Amino acid sequence: MPRAIAARVRAGKRVLLGVVHLLPLAGSPRFSSRKLVVDHALADAEVLVAAGFDGFVVENFGDAPFFGDRVPATTIAEMAAMTERLRIAVGPEPLIGVNVLRNDARAALAIAAATGGDFIRVNVHVGVMHTDQGTLEGRAPETLRERAASRASVEILADVAVKHATPPAGFDLAQSAKDTALRGLADGLIVTGSGTGEATSVSRLEVVRRAVPDRPLFVGSGVSAATIGELLKIADGVIVGTSLKREGHVHEPVDAARARALVDAARRRS
Repeated sequence: MPRAIAARVRAGKRVLLGVVHLLPLAGSPRFSSRKLVVDHALADAEVLVAAGFDGFVVENFGDAPFFGDRVPATTIAEMAAMTERLRIAVGPEPLIGVNVLRNDARAALAIAAATGGDFIRVNVHVGVMHTDQGTLEGRAPETLRERAASRASVEILADVAVKHATPPAGFDLAQSAKDTALRGLADGLIVTGSGTGEATSVSRLEVVRRAVPDRPLFVGSGVSAATIGELLKIADGVIVGTSLKREGHVHEPVDAARARALVDAARRRS
């Protein structure tokens, strides 16, 4: 199966991914209007693509408090409908990924496969992490077998020690990275800071890069126009949300000037 992100990285390209943070979806506590969800998502996606991003991740960010590893059918249906709308709007070229918070990889894979998505983000793919949803356990065996059964050409980008979570006692970052790639068969790895918008440690990036040198490596939080040059000396790509928003506030729309500035900074680096 072709793997779009892996192929781009092998060709020496740095991959820039934005985030479409969906407003609260139907069924979630703060839902107000499906039209608002659609309009907000379409506007953000169009700004990201126009600025020169390679694609974006669609994420049910507004649905807090999140379910752990199995979201309701309503959430899956709403995200599938929205992801398909986004694919139609931006066309076939931009990469589109799906992240079903907090950790429903099976739902994310189904949505991506049904809507022309290219990849999914999985917050806990192997091992366990302690979170505000309780202890989340990786389900790599199920996710990989679901992908094989569906014959979907969907890449799996997996977090190593994901943000908003605490690893178990005795956690080893390098070993976790190896397990995620070599035993969990993730197509790419993501390293983050401690929370949304928090800077990612260069030293942690270097540990994961050394542990798994042959998989695409992404920075998953805290990327800005000021920091992207240094980060891309180590990583193959970035997933950027907060710093692109108006005044840097995660709940605001994507700001076109901020998005263009980050793309320009990345291009200067390359």
